[in-house]
Amino acid sequence: MTSALVAPPTAQEIEDGRLLFAQECNFIWATAAIDQLPPADLPEIAFAGRSNVGKSSLINALTGRNTLARTSNTPGRTQQLNFFDLGGRVRLVDLPGYGYAQVSKSLVADWTKLLRAYLKGRVTLRRACVLIDGRHGIKPSDLDIMKLLDQAAVPYQVVLTKADKVKAGELFRVAGTVEAALKKHPAAFPDIHVTSAEAGTGVAELRAALAMLATPSPLK
Repeated sequence: MTSALVAPPTAQEIEDGRLLFAQECNFIWATAAIDQLPPADLPEIAFAGRSNVGKSSLINALTGRNTLARTSNTPGRTQQLNFFDLGGRVRLVDLPGYGYAQVSKSLVADWTKLLRAYLKGRVTLRRACVLIDGRHGIKPSDLDIMKLLDQAAVPYQVVLTKADKVKAGELFRVAGTVEAALKKHPAAFPDIHVTSAEAGTGVAELRAALAMLATPSPLK
């Protein structure tokens, strides 16, 4: 199930997304320092969200790999910017989770500073996917990131995660609340994607949307 708010992709767009995300995808870089980023020579798609929202699981589902991005039941495990090269056409960036209070304040401050600096200053950042838990909807820390992206004029797409963990009626209620909230955010796409990394829900449709941001295939 995808959100009714998302225009269904064409068969060709689905296929383009499948072909892109079937390409070799490799971890290439990790840094906790904004002055140690990899060269800005490919489009980048960043995945942001609260700790334990399922960023790593979604990246694994998109690429069809179980262990590409490390997953953990312990919130706060992703502490760096992790870069993955997808077929030499686009980079996927797994960002540190935010909104997790049970770590030191200094560490939270460091993560927040790194996250803000990357989102505001990376010239090759084509889109941010802001992942929001489909069971809970938008939290204050999500709004903070959305406001930052608005200020930096970085286009972002809201992706609801863990759709398999909530009943359909409640999921659509959350989706409607999120849709209404997005009207107040100028850098946000008005539609949302509803996904489940575990069940595969919405993964093909999200691949199709993100494939449009990659450099053209050399075969075309």
